Amino acid sequence: MSQPLAITIAILSAYLLGSLPSAYIMGRLRHGMDIRTVGSRNMGAMNSIYNLGFFYGVIVLICDIGKGMAAVALAHLLGRALDVRPDWWLYIEMAAGIIAILGHNHPVWLRFKGGKGGATAIGVVLYFIPWGWPIAIGVFVILLAITRVPTISYGVAMVSFPFVSWLIYHNGYYVIFATIVVLMPFINYIPRLFEMRRKGGSWKHVFRRKSINDRF
Repeated sequence: MSQPLAITIAILSAYLLGSLPSAYIMGRLRHGMDIRTVGSRNMGAMNSIYNLGFFYGVIVLICDIGKGMAAVALAHLLGRALDVRPDWWLYIEMAAGIIAILGHNHPVWLRFKGGKGGATAIGVVLYFIPWGWPIAIGVFVILLAITRVPTISYGVAMVSFPFVSWLIYHNGYYVIFATIVVLMPFINYIPRLFEMRRKGGSWKHVFRRKSINDRF
């Protein structure tokens, strides 16, 4: 296999994997609804948990994390299939991860209207930084107990990945990559934060609630 062909397959496959609309499909199968029209209107795992049920939302979460990891894993396998795996192939694997997130956010199947990419970003970064698993889960559990806001809790937990890259892996490339991946869903989530501020009446209510079901 030639390098140009391997790169083309890696990038196209990453986009197609990322663009698989797990939440949309589950919503149609479960309730015949478009998940983008209910709740926060986000085509993601948390909106699925609130509107489709915990079990089905977790399936969506697993699928979205899995497609991010699968996109990078496929790029890695394509690199190994080359007669001589070039040193720079790591950048193709990282590009595949970013493309997968963009695929989730802008799926061709749904007129490019998708989710924010949080779960897919988690899958991408965890492929490179597996030590992020226990640390991110610990941060998530602690913050969830304090704030009772799942989305913000896992969002802040994602911030741990650049620090894990620095403190455990001592890899500057991973630090930069993890930072970019974490910023992608954060930037998309900013309008939702201001919407919650408007509905909740204060920033305090946005970042700390009475219960997990206290949602707006």
